[in-house]
Amino acid sequence: MLRSVEPDPEILAELSPEKLLWAYAHGVFPMVDNGALLWFSPDPRGLLPLDGRFHVSRSLRRTIRQGRFECTVDKCFAAVMDLCSEGRDEGTWISPEMKAAYGRLHDLGFAHSVEAWPAGRVGQGAPAGGLYGVSIGAAFFAESMFHRQTDAGKVALAYLVERLIERGYAICDVQWTTDNLRRFGAFDIQRDQYLDMLVEAVSIKPGTVTYL
Repeated sequence: MLRSVEPDPEILAELSPEKLLWAYAHGVFPMVDNGALLWFSPDPRGLLPLDGRFHVSRSLRRTIRQGRFECTVDKCFAAVMDLCSEGRDEGTWISPEMKAAYGRLHDLGFAHSVEAWPAGRVGQGAPAGGLYGVSIGAAFFAESMFHRQTDAGKVALAYLVERLIERGYAICDVQWTTDNLRRFGAFDIQRDQYLDMLVEAVSIKPGTVTYL
């Protein structure tokens, strides 16, 4: 069980919805490390492909086909953030300030979660896996993912990408590529190229994209 800690009001003030949305629209995102607020704009930048290059392994396809998990959107956003921060040495950046700040974005319709539940148990207890991120225009910025059962987080990710493709999104940003994300087809592009893509993606108006 995570210990309840009150957010630092100075850090939380720096993570206002207006500042966060401006930062994401300009290729910048925050993390909190040992009580210090840091801002990042990686070069190169990691993306997941929103086309046929997105790769789902044979075993994961089998898991999805068997219907072992059911996915939902925004069923329990706060719980997903909590679960993403549990049990990781590197998970401390999802601080009380980050949880409060992204909770505000969620209330405003800009932050979303995807949950994967054991089949037939949607809403019962905690999800088996999931992820959360920020959506602006036709860009989705994936922040963190967790799993409590094998493949549950991967099923949530595959579900997210399928929804993004169906709804006309142009970018699925993953910040940095990892070995795990590369298995799904994640790739790096130079920051200048990313920022050019981002300007166009975040400017797309409602009605062009069907949102999560």
